[in-house]
Amino acid sequence: GGTTGTPKVAAHTHRNQAVMAWSLALAGGGEPGRTIVAGLPLFHVNALLVTALAPMVTGATAIWPSPLGYRDPHLYSVFWRLVEHYRPRAMSAVPTVYSFLSAVPVDADISSLELPVVGAAPLPEQVGRAFARATGLELHEGYGLTEGTCATSATPIGDVRAGSVGLRLPYQKVVAADVDDATGQVRELPAGQTGELLISGPTVFAGYLRRDGDRRWTERDGSVVDGRLRTGDLGFVQEERIHLRGRQKDVIIRGGHNIDPAVVEDALLGHPAVTGAAAVGRPDRGAGEIPVAFVTLAGTGATVEELTAWAARHISEPAARPRTVTVLDAIPLTEIGKPFKPALREAAAARHFREELAACGIDDAAVRTEHEGGRLVVQLSGAAAVRAADVLHGYGVEIRTADERTDP
Repeated sequence: GGTTGTPKVAAHTHRNQAVMAWSLALAGGGEPGRTIVAGLPLFHVNALLVTALAPMVTGATAIWPSPLGYRDPHLYSVFWRLVEHYRPRAMSAVPTVYSFLSAVPVDADISSLELPVVGAAPLPEQVGRAFARATGLELHEGYGLTEGTCATSATPIGDVRAGSVGLRLPYQKVVAADVDDATGQVRELPAGQTGELLISGPTVFAGYLRRDGDRRWTERDGSVVDGRLRTGDLGFVQEERIHLRGRQKDVIIRGGHNIDPAVVEDALLGHPAVTGAAAVGRPDRGAGEIPVAFVTLAGTGATVEELTAWAARHISEPAARPRTVTVLDAIPLTEIGKPFKPALREAAAARHFREELAACGIDDAAVRTEHEGGRLVVQLSGAAAVRAADVLHGYGVEIRTADERTDP
């Protein structure tokens, strides 16, 4: 379910999952006779813990409405009638699912549904508002990650607070801190001050699985410092409530200025024709990165020029206004429905590099971009690969050439 590159296997202990299931049961108020809709794939911790093990703890019932779950395109047109039939109290899904459901007219009695839980990816404000308009229900945000054995916070029924992803779960401690990458030294920050979120407690994972032939072991690879899990998420804690401010790896750094992609995405999602939006940083010689955006549309009414102008009007921060807006048929997603931003960064970089080479009269160099170890790598090939590398010098990315010229 990760969104930042090559997946890694995060190993859980029996203790990790037992504590997590019990914590979720306490937070969710599950009990015999209650029902929850489950649609995320079982290889994801949300499905395994929130909609399988936690209901088992309390004797509640989990319903999988389709073998493909939320990935079944035929599910959405009948979803509300399934709710009326099975009378679930809760459901758990990612923002993309709720975006789809917001566009489906409610044609059934869904009064049993009290706790629509959203997590695994940041919730765009526009998606929350659209779901509330369509159903009369507020989305209840939670927060967590696989390395923390699923969830770290949850929002109790009727306790939705703007900007918060809920209260921390029992048995866990969450702080915002500055972490020195060189020494591993941790400096906890005062309540309300933004830093990297660190988690401690019995749900911190055992480590990433490593394998060499028949030998297997786990390593934490610096992901745990002083017993605390480094989440890579920026946020703050105030009165036991967690507030997110973005992923460190997703933050766009323009000339030393940090830009939260959600600022761009929320603005574009406010356009009536936009159904999906994702913002990433594109390499830039002067600023390091500049924001660019990708959108999907309902119909073909909106132009790129109109969307770019809309973003400029609705984003108060000039540095955060996207340089380009690209319309896609679909935003690339992970298996559980999170936007897969590495693919968008690669596409934005490759397009820009090709345009620069074309402007320099170089049309016989092939450009391919990919991520390795979290870094963007540019692969150049063809007769002008070496000359192209000279032109693209100074972008702060690794450039590799495979000169395909052959001697006569």
